[in-house]
Amino acid sequence: MILSELFESIVNLMFFVLIPFLCWVLFKRNEVSFFQWIGIKKPKVENKEKFWLIFAISILFYAPISLVLDMILPNTVQLASQRFYGLELRVFFPILIFSFIKTGLSEEIFFRGFLGKNLINKFGFGAGNLIQSLLFGLLHGVSLYASFGPIISISLILFTGAFAWLAGYINEKCSDGSIIPSWCLHGIANTIACLCDAFQVVR
Repeated sequence: MILSELFESIVNLMFFVLIPFLCWVLFKRNEVSFFQWIGIKKPKVENKEKFWLIFAISILFYAPISLVLDMILPNTVQLASQRFYGLELRVFFPILIFSFIKTGLSEEIFFRGFLGKNLINKFGFGAGNLIQSLLFGLLHGVSLYASFGPIISISLILFTGAFAWLAGYINEKCSDGSIIPSWCLHGIANTIACLCDAFQVVR
């Protein structure tokens, strides 16, 4: 399972990086390195108390709501984390690969690094961060609409959208534009959700 998860993660990462990389090659490669442009750089945290407070709030926000969603969603709904349901510690390393590379790194590069930064540069932080968070929420919730109606779909959109807004905030307002903090945040949050399913904390 480790090798299959690693392979899927690399393919997923390449998919999410393709458009940002092509845009960098076409428009920005003579001005800045790709990693700097996308936000893969060492974070500069001036206010450590504020940084860790936002980081902790984000985790505390994600964990309980994730469990609630897991409980209220019909059993036929397969969230990404539920692929590890009931498998306990034997899927710990696949969970880390899934959480930090397949979803965490891939989505942070595209949504907070590529979309978020370009939208913020164009419209300002307030509007830009809101738009990227709404797009992130729609990606996660709209697929459930046809099968389970507006309540479940909108709940997931709002939940993941709020998490995306916090991720954008901690990058741009607390970390000098680095996406490393939101990558860590995203990876930890997904790891918690996956471990809850692996150990059957709910259902």
